[in-house]
Amino acid sequence: MRAVQSAFVFVLLSQVCWPGGAQADTSAEDIFSKQNETALVMKVEAAIAAAQADYGVIPRAAADEIAEKADTAHATQEDLAAEYGIVRHRMVALLNVWRRSLSPEAGDALHHGVTTVDIYDTVMVLQLLDTIDVLLADMSAQEEAMLCLAAQYRDTPMMGRTLGQHALPITFGKKVSVWAAQNRRNMDRLYEVRARLRTSGLLKGAVGTHLGLGDHGAEIEKRVADYLGLDTPEPADWRPARDVFAEYAQVLALIAKSNAAIGGEVFRLQETDIGELAEVRTATAVGSSTMPQKVNPNLSEGLIYYGRTIPALAGVLLEDVESVFERDNTSRPNTTLADISIEAADMVADSAKLIGRLHVYPDRMRANMDATGGLIMSQRVVLFLGERMSREEAELRVRDIAAASLASGASFRDALLADELVGPRLNGHIDTLLDPATYLGLSAGQVDRTAAWIGQKRAERGEPVPAACR
Repeated sequence: MRAVQSAFVFVLLSQVCWPGGAQADTSAEDIFSKQNETALVMKVEAAIAAAQADYGVIPRAAADEIAEKADTAHATQEDLAAEYGIVRHRMVALLNVWRRSLSPEAGDALHHGVTTVDIYDTVMVLQLLDTIDVLLADMSAQEEAMLCLAAQYRDTPMMGRTLGQHALPITFGKKVSVWAAQNRRNMDRLYEVRARLRTSGLLKGAVGTHLGLGDHGAEIEKRVADYLGLDTPEPADWRPARDVFAEYAQVLALIAKSNAAIGGEVFRLQETDIGELAEVRTATAVGSSTMPQKVNPNLSEGLIYYGRTIPALAGVLLEDVESVFERDNTSRPNTTLADISIEAADMVADSAKLIGRLHVYPDRMRANMDATGGLIMSQRVVLFLGERMSREEAELRVRDIAAASLASGASFRDALLADELVGPRLNGHIDTLLDPATYLGLSAGQVDRTAAWIGQKRAERGEPVPAACR
């Protein structure tokens, strides 16, 4: 930063840089509000003026005045709406209104040699970066809740299901650790796309050649990025492709599908016929207007919905990558970026709430495991017998016994012991072999290793140490 830059401009523009991202209490709706968009446009314009003054393109006094008056008090939403009704161009409307508070010299220097789409795309970059900070904060809270839930139910047996059928026992903690790991991978994806967005500040002009900025166009672009707290812009013009915006949307789509999968599973596990989970709701919440006994899913159902809407919006932004010539597309996809960001923030917040509201029923989990009378332990029986007779013969014999037990409703335990070939080999071992709580594999260890892996990821990212589980 050149010494000739005034201290006043430095202090003001340092407020433009958001190195820590959005404030903790900032919502996606706030980030994409018209008021915030106008404030960001004005601050980007102030950064441009300061950078141009650094290279002698405009007078320093003009840049200082632009920075001093880069405030929405000089461009209210009411005035902008009235001006837009006349000129039908959002940037021209803002410039016209703003210039009323500027001296002629500063008014002439404002928006010098730049193009509207660069301004609004850079604003969008700032908005998406702030949205990512909001998402990461809620996903971190979600992760902490998942890790605590996984630790609490690390050793709690439940039925593992494949293709809708009872398969083999797992622990509920193991299931939740899968959710937590998936959430962390999605956080990593957000970090990766954030790094690309940080190099996407844009000031390359109407056809991407820096025309209008003079011989120092590339340097001015970099200086603007510095003032805005962004990284050095990529050398090539990305606007004809918009692939980074599309990538951001695709990451949100993947996060939506991940949370929809969690929501869908929670939705099903609290079905009356399964009853292993429940979403805790307030005592005054009503499940049905006509069926008083119902306690309906709420947040889990919402996650399923987000799993449909967010990928649909992401598809629109993926199509936007197919642009024409240098810059022949419209600003309307930016509206979709705002919509998908707000939807994603709502979804992640709801998902974090859901994990914190889950009530687990271990007794029902055990009852469901016992529902087939030990048939879920047939694999273990085969493995045990395979050490005492031909593996192939053991598989055929146990399969026949299981089929007969299913058909007749007879006890699988009794049928095994009654078989003349396998019964004697199982005598004295049968109760242990048919106890699902003693056949959980490395479920508990997987919980521990997942927690350690996530802890390492947090340390590498410099993320705060999570609070102790209650």
